Amino acid sequence: MNEFPSSRANESSGVSRRGFLIGAGTLAGMAALGGHAAAAPSTKLAAAASIEPGTHVSALVVGTGYGGSVAALRLAQAGVDVHMVEMGMAWDTPGPDGKIFNKTTEPDQRSFWLRTRTKQPLSQFLGYPIDKAIPRYTGILDAEEFSGITIYQGRGVGGGSLVNGGMAVTPQRERFGYVLPTVDPAEMYDVYYPRANAGLGVTDVDPDWWDKADCYQFARVGKKQAERSGFPFVLVPNVYDWDYMKREASGSAPKSALDGEVIFGNNHGKKSLQQTYLAKARATGRVEISALHQVTAVTPAPSGGYTVTIDQIDTVGSKVATKIVTADRVFFAAGSVGTSKLLTRLRATGALPALSEEIGKGWGDNGNVMCGRANHVWDPTGSLQSTIPTAGIDNWDAGGAFAEVAPLPTGFETFASFYLSITKSPHRAEFTWNPATDRVELNWDRSWKQTSIDAARTIFDKINKKEGTVYRSDLFGAYKIWGDHLTYHPLGGAVLDHATDNHGRLRGYRNLYVIDGALIPGNTTVNPFVTVTALAERNIENIISKDL
Repeated sequence: MNEFPSSRANESSGVSRRGFLIGAGTLAGMAALGGHAAAAPSTKLAAAASIEPGTHVSALVVGTGYGGSVAALRLAQAGVDVHMVEMGMAWDTPGPDGKIFNKTTEPDQRSFWLRTRTKQPLSQFLGYPIDKAIPRYTGILDAEEFSGITIYQGRGVGGGSLVNGGMAVTPQRERFGYVLPTVDPAEMYDVYYPRANAGLGVTDVDPDWWDKADCYQFARVGKKQAERSGFPFVLVPNVYDWDYMKREASGSAPKSALDGEVIFGNNHGKKSLQQTYLAKARATGRVEISALHQVTAVTPAPSGGYTVTIDQIDTVGSKVATKIVTADRVFFAAGSVGTSKLLTRLRATGALPALSEEIGKGWGDNGNVMCGRANHVWDPTGSLQSTIPTAGIDNWDAGGAFAEVAPLPTGFETFASFYLSITKSPHRAEFTWNPATDRVELNWDRSWKQTSIDAARTIFDKINKKEGTVYRSDLFGAYKIWGDHLTYHPLGGAVLDHATDNHGRLRGYRNLYVIDGALIPGNTTVNPFVTVTALAERNIENIISKDL
């Protein structure tokens, strides 16, 4: 059994003064989407501020996901006061069940962003539809629909770290030129990937424990079948607290990963950004966060800097206030989709007309496609499955696919193996502004997913032939094998060295920056959040040293 780059090799990197979904991929209502003794998000950490109208800030960060959290921490450590604006909630208050987050198989209003009906990545199970009506609420998972694709994103302080499976994969170095062709691999692998892994709290699962734990029987079945078909099977690091999971398994700690918690948040165990980068940022005393606030406009201010318009919303999505503030610098970190949509609209409507024509371009889905396989009765995958994925099948070089072996945590034996594949897809879409509908649109073509299906089939057709098994056809619709309608890994839309310079400075304006996954041109070959974090570490160090 092989391993992707170990987190243990990345623990020694220091940080200078210049120097925080879908690891998505488990089940979401049966869906795919890790410090010490990590607990529920701290009220002190996540307590919502509310930026006042007329406020002037040195640095405004739009979003609280990976790139934004890195920027906030490093700016604060350099002596800069930072205000972060987050569209989602603080997620610091338990619900009626005494928990902040609810489990995957029991969605309620906390689960989805401003929907009146759930939209599970798996729409059926055993032939039965599983979506249901829920009250409209600013829930944690956004299923944002565009033409031809649904994009799943985290909503709340911590962004995508709240809803992913924590699968913290560093791309193989020899594939890095495909991921970020204008970035020096040496600096990333010698400095910034180690820094990111340390900051995120990435660790490796104990392989001896993994090899015996009931909750990873499904992954061991995946290993056996992959290796029998000649595929490399790799263990990968995660941000989950493995000691905590061992206590879950022994019954000495409240269950989280072993109680079906993941894409609607983890109450314990997983080191989201609230426990890592954001906790450190808040501890500086220089970072404030306004939750349930959404930036709608950024324009140059007459006296320098930028005028920023922000809408405050309530928990049903209604606007309750509009605030005008000013900022010396603005960092766009609303995620690939949020940043791309905002910049596309600002350019098209004349708020920032000098932005590059490359804004909105180069968007990709990380080649995401999902499928399930029906195993024989002598290959049970287990009724208890950890929601935290630990492994994958690496056929990138031969077939253009890396398949995450994902859980299906239903609570009963399904004899099913489930996978989220990341594939080498060449297709890139563009965000454009439609003035007739007052919306930003994405010209994704659903037929482009065939490339990803073909790549995934280089793995699973061979496994099925070897094992004498078949694909499941009851997960994504009637007689539908492939989950080709979605992505958990949106990337691109403000691509590095195209819409920005090679460190994220937006072309056409001073002191405007992109610092999130919008910079990455559509594919990372693996789960993307470690690369997003490492690139943010690289870029913010350069920005602080040269622009401040």
